[in-house]
Amino acid sequence: MNAPSPPSPVPFPSHGWRRTFEIGFWVLTALINAVTNSVTVLIDIRRNGLGFAAWEPVTWEWSSGVVMLALVPAVVWFTRHAPLHWDTWRRTLPLHLLASMVFSVVHVLGMVAIREVVYAVHGVEYDFGPWLQQLTYEYLKDVRSYAGMVVLIEGYRFIRRRLQGEASLLGEPDEGPPVEPVERPDRFLVRKLGRDFLVAAADVEWLQAAGNYVNLRVRGHDYPLRCTMAAIEERLDPARFARIHRSYVVNLGQVASIEPLDTGDARVHLADGTVLPCSRRHREALRERAGFT
Repeated sequence: MNAPSPPSPVPFPSHGWRRTFEIGFWVLTALINAVTNSVTVLIDIRRNGLGFAAWEPVTWEWSSGVVMLALVPAVVWFTRHAPLHWDTWRRTLPLHLLASMVFSVVHVLGMVAIREVVYAVHGVEYDFGPWLQQLTYEYLKDVRSYAGMVVLIEGYRFIRRRLQGEASLLGEPDEGPPVEPVERPDRFLVRKLGRDFLVAAADVEWLQAAGNYVNLRVRGHDYPLRCTMAAIEERLDPARFARIHRSYVVNLGQVASIEPLDTGDARVHLADGTVLPCSRRHREALRERAGFT
């Protein structure tokens, strides 16, 4: 019986639009928080008759929001390398606690620097208060902000994996012999929106390491596989796939040309127009295996 074909792609931001969507989300979130917090603090100041100028609460909230927004790429990067999953949280949670402290210190130093500049422009001096006390106070707020960002990032990735499909290696069946070699499978099992289908290994154009995942590129779609690049490389047919970079493995049948660079590295041009990096240590081996000698 033929394996079921992959379901039609679910509408979801593509690579270009996805980046715009992701950046836009964080910018809009920071903008809304800064505006609403500024208005709320200003109302409280007016209500309690405190002697602050209108520009001061605006400076407080926007300096915090700008630095928080600038820290988003660092949090995204860190969660790729220390993802919080059910099978890894005991190992990665202490790392995230340490990261939240670094996050808070950078946030405080950045916003205080911005406030000091703005206050100096207005001809007054900014007083942050007792540093140890204030750092403790800010950390109690920042750890919640950091946790919220991590939850949003991991939740977004979880939804994205479910929409685009998540791959797994075929394993031993519960009963009976395997239908194909388990050590070097010819197909990958992909689960997408509750459906399972098979992807032929020969259809995988290239693979890219992404933290604790390896993305399988198949007909313009990425399927994340929870595996290290070294582990999956051992399971691939060496006559069909070659390592070209610490983060990339390519299907030799997809290689159209190899462009040498002055640095000793190279660019690998694939049949669909994709360009992948090739490090100098893999360049000559790739030329021989791809038949470009």
